[in-house]
Amino acid sequence: MILQLLTDGLLTGAVIALGAIGITLCLAILRFANFGYAELLTVGGYAALAAVLAYGGTGAPLGPFSFGGFLGVALAVGLAVTAVVALVSDIVVFRPLRRRGAGPLVLIFASFGLALVLRHIVLLMFGTQPEYYSREIQIAVLLPGDVRVMPDQILVLAVTVLALVALWWLLNRTRVGLAMRAVAENTALAQACAIDPEAAVRWTWIVSGMLGALAGTLFGLTVQLRPEMGANLLLPLFTAAVLGGVGSIPGAVIGGLLVGVAENLSVLVLPTSYKATVPFLIMLACFLLRPKGLFGK
Repeated sequence: MILQLLTDGLLTGAVIALGAIGITLCLAILRFANFGYAELLTVGGYAALAAVLAYGGTGAPLGPFSFGGFLGVALAVGLAVTAVVALVSDIVVFRPLRRRGAGPLVLIFASFGLALVLRHIVLLMFGTQPEYYSREIQIAVLLPGDVRVMPDQILVLAVTVLALVALWWLLNRTRVGLAMRAVAENTALAQACAIDPEAAVRWTWIVSGMLGALAGTLFGLTVQLRPEMGANLLLPLFTAAVLGGVGSIPGAVIGGLLVGVAENLSVLVLPTSYKATVPFLIMLACFLLRPKGLFGK
């Protein structure tokens, strides 16, 4: 029982970790809590769904998985659409506010408004019913310890690891990544070194948007797509980012895994209906005991 809950928690935490990285990038580089970020997960998931519906499905299932090869194309569509939506959001909403010297509180309120707009656009286009990329039946894989996981869940974990490796390479081996890190550390000094802060901000929106789209698509693949899924994931995402430490990407990953495991293990001592309160309790404990997080400076 406990091993099964731990495994399920790690798989859930992998998706949370991807979104938490996007949150921590926004906090470190954009320097405000973007409460509209979770809606990018919804936008990405539904953009991939729109591609699947337009094609007529994901194609014949690949091996033990529930989906076909077209889901990869749909994922690419979701990544591109979400990156564009994130950029347009910055151009239309946040950039004018930054140029007028708006403080973090104004940007936070603006992000709330943006979240409502994006959520209701999805509702208008797709309705309120849950959606699935595929309804094919899968056979669970039996692991040691009588642990059962679906093939799709194993793939989600593998894709998450690959995404983290690609992100590490981007931030540590490319000019774009180094510019983003420099702006996160000290904007004025980065500008003095001929780094354009606005370019770093644009890339932050692109990268964080694509991470959100990937997280939303993987969540939709293993659970289901709902217009309110972004709102439901908002607290776990922020909790993971705060727990790991603002600006720490490894911290966001570990925080996401811890939040996922804690949520699943909580059913051992709490009714299932109280599961959603666990991230709030973790965040509260973090603020009281270690405000800088596990790896924050």
